[in-house]
Amino acid sequence: MNDYRDLRIALLGCGSVGSQVARLLLEQGDELAARVGARLRLIGIAVRDIDAPRDVELPRELFTTDAERLVLGADIVIELMGGIEPARSLILRAIEGGADVVTGNKALIAEHGPELAEAAEQVGAQLSYEAAVAGAIPIIRPLRESLAGDHITRVLGIVNGSTNYILDRMDRFGDSAEDAMRVASELGYLEADPTLDVEGYDAAQKATILASIAFHTEVPVDAVHREGITGVTSAQIEAAQHAGYVIKLLAIAERLVAADGTAGVSARVYPALISREHPLAAVHGGKNAVFVEAEAAGELMFYGAGAGGLETASAVLGDVVSAARRHVIGGPGVPGSSHADLAVLPIGEVNTRYQVMLDVRDEPGVLATIAGLLAQHGVSAASVEQSVAADGEAGTARLVIGTHTAREADLAATVEALRANAVVTGVASVLRLEGAR
Repeated sequence: MNDYRDLRIALLGCGSVGSQVARLLLEQGDELAARVGARLRLIGIAVRDIDAPRDVELPRELFTTDAERLVLGADIVIELMGGIEPARSLILRAIEGGADVVTGNKALIAEHGPELAEAAEQVGAQLSYEAAVAGAIPIIRPLRESLAGDHITRVLGIVNGSTNYILDRMDRFGDSAEDAMRVASELGYLEADPTLDVEGYDAAQKATILASIAFHTEVPVDAVHREGITGVTSAQIEAAQHAGYVIKLLAIAERLVAADGTAGVSARVYPALISREHPLAAVHGGKNAVFVEAEAAGELMFYGAGAGGLETASAVLGDVVSAARRHVIGGPGVPGSSHADLAVLPIGEVNTRYQVMLDVRDEPGVLATIAGLLAQHGVSAASVEQSVAADGEAGTARLVIGTHTAREADLAATVEALRANAVVTGVASVLRLEGAR
């Protein structure tokens, strides 16, 4: 090991992840020192309540309630408090003092990532947030560094383990949505208020981060189209199974060219059909996976635990080691990048495919009417399957229509036209088909 001075590490927050980070820093000090070339010395842990119960027993003398003073004496600050404030202010204070920052705070990076990255770049500090997306899975660094010489075209992934667990139970075990959510809550996958997960807010924050890094463009979280899984029914799950698909909540970011020729980026979150032959279809339980499509590298998939104290601590420590090595070797931190400055395009410019389940009048001419409505909006059917209507109502039938690829705006307009037509008694389901072009 080099004779470099000890590097002072300050930890903000000591929940399930923070306590594991602290434990690993203390227990694996010699091994980390050998990797870095300097000893990593944990100088303090800032918490709201020093006496609160914790998952890991840690030396009491490390705890403090004075977070502001702690960050000013650190070379590397690890922020695991969560929330926007005081985390944002403390990170800015740490950067102003010349410290590198490692954070797992997805909400903060989604809302204030560009501001924090600019502050770090101005002083040559490093801002790292591998743990902010997909837990233990290394995806931020591959996008930002390993694929920096490539041209990424698309990123799609399962980035919320709670919703994946619910949909997986519905698909594999036949659970109703209510039963699957109850089991997820009992196992700790869902909070008392599950809105952040099931309405897609968590996935949208992660989509913002992935899109911004992959396409070197600031993508505000409020520009991400978001739909959750609360509308997914057992009937949709069964129809997907019959057609050879599985339903997953996907976060998608991709390069697009709008109808008027504008080059841009789309970021969106919604439940979608994906072929059972696609690698993402095999992501079960609470696992996460991110599928990357790049011009030179081709298709890549990153798979693993999307949450968990110890698992996420692994990602945090990877960033800590990287920042520490920079101190020993020298040089500025890896800067953020928004040089492409592409337009963030609305959902209507996306090219996708729909699967639409319709209840229609069981009478001559209905199929011709349906085909005419599709043609009027520039949409063509790839498949049409007819069966008895789900509710068994006399004189009605159910059509499952799969479309060819078309603009989202045209597909959505087609659905509205179908809904308004007299031959259609109800639109039972509309799902997008992703993962194939």
